Amino acid sequence: MTEHSPRTSLLRLVRPRPARTALSRRAFLGGGAGVALAGVLGTNTPSGASLKLPQPVSAVPSELASVLKPDPAQQAALDALGRATLRVPGSVPDPSLAAGTDTMPGIEHIVVVMLENHSFDNILGMLPGVDGWTLDAFGNPTATNPYGNGTIQHAFRMPTTCQLPHQPSQEWRASWTAYNDGNMNGFVSAPISPSISGIVGGVAMGYWTSEDLPFIYSLADTFAVADRWFGSCLGQTDPNRRYLVAGTSSGMTDDISLSTSVSPGTLVQDALLATPTPTIFDILTAFDIPWVDYTESFPLGESAQLDTTGDAVVGTLYEKPVADFYTDAAAGTLPSFCIVEPNYGTQSQENPQNMSLGEAFLAKVVHAIGASPTWERTVLIFTYDEHGGYYDHVPPPPALKPDLIEPIVQPGESTYEGFGRFGVRVPGVLVSAYAKKGNYVSSKVYDHTSILALVERKWNLPALTFRDANANDLTDMIDLEALAEKSPTFTSLPTLAAPGNFPTVSPGTIPPAGTVTPG
Repeated sequence: MTEHSPRTSLLRLVRPRPARTALSRRAFLGGGAGVALAGVLGTNTPSGASLKLPQPVSAVPSELASVLKPDPAQQAALDALGRATLRVPGSVPDPSLAAGTDTMPGIEHIVVVMLENHSFDNILGMLPGVDGWTLDAFGNPTATNPYGNGTIQHAFRMPTTCQLPHQPSQEWRASWTAYNDGNMNGFVSAPISPSISGIVGGVAMGYWTSEDLPFIYSLADTFAVADRWFGSCLGQTDPNRRYLVAGTSSGMTDDISLSTSVSPGTLVQDALLATPTPTIFDILTAFDIPWVDYTESFPLGESAQLDTTGDAVVGTLYEKPVADFYTDAAAGTLPSFCIVEPNYGTQSQENPQNMSLGEAFLAKVVHAIGASPTWERTVLIFTYDEHGGYYDHVPPPPALKPDLIEPIVQPGESTYEGFGRFGVRVPGVLVSAYAKKGNYVSSKVYDHTSILALVERKWNLPALTFRDANANDLTDMIDLEALAEKSPTFTSLPTLAAPGNFPTVSPGTIPPAGTVTPG
């Protein structure tokens, strides 16, 4: 998230835009708007579905038709994904089946918890068996990053579970500076933000261990963990969460802001942003697949509102209080798809929050699913929206540009490689009665559109963009053979470590003494 001004919620109240006259989400889909990026869907839709069939490939605009055969950049992205062919937007995972066909009936509920602003190394770098920190003979990470003056910042364990305000930074320029052409050595020297002078500094090299985050480590050590899950772009919260709901950020590179105190560039960006449509929520609605965004505040703190169009349907039909999630889980009445949002002022783990509070929130969600009568039919996906400016050693690979929309950046900023590269790596854990056992680590390349790909695979739904059409769909972390045989790998939620209960205190001295050495 941006460091421009203090905020109490994850998602900014989106700048009011003119409402589409008498145009609901369902009507939008029925009217065929936004299908220019579509490929071949097929000829069958479920009864009552209002989604207009995409145009055939021959009707795709020439600028898109020309990329149906991968160009070199697309081929590099496909190679990173381990995929041989390029699927187009609008196509379904299995063209032999009607769109809307449930291909995994053993899974009835997909639940998403996306916390904020932490890299894989920062959270799970000390987890055995994953591609985490390289350790010295004393069990300490060997990673370093240089300051501009040549001194070296060594990785260090954070003094407490509390964080500094404003630092580190994951804004567009800071993220690309940290990436530094794949050298991953620009984290501590990255700028904080256009409106706050100075550099990120040593905090970027901090990390936590299983002693600090016992529940998260226990969860990742018990269920399937992904050690190649990347943010969807080298940017902040809002653009990355747009990928979660729409498979594209529609040009967004930094967070939406209403504050007139921020740099003019952000306001310019807000005014130019296109609204990403359709979204996964539109597709689910069109195919009568129930979904809910469980949130503490509407529209603040709700991922579904990142595509705000003036349509009140989300708030009236698909938003419920977080408290209802626990009630619905206990009653076995969770929707087919849901996002469970934390309190973004205290529980999202964004700086300067106490990490223990976010861990307690996650534990409560996991235990609610574990105690639910639908445990054996539920998949929980836990990840982070982006790296928050914290260091990670794995260079993000090339990514498929989701569409033809170029990045909208602040005045004087570069577009770099645009949306042709993933963001910094983040944790990803899949919790399910059918998760692969044995401390399973999936090293397939994922990003947030992999969640869309899983949803689309389950119900054979049309892809939104090139990104989700070709994303790996997380099933590598599911024991599909056990699912087919209805033989759960976890018949009940295993005993997990209790979340940390550390007090909210001063973050301590960051970086600690002795962690900076001459170059």
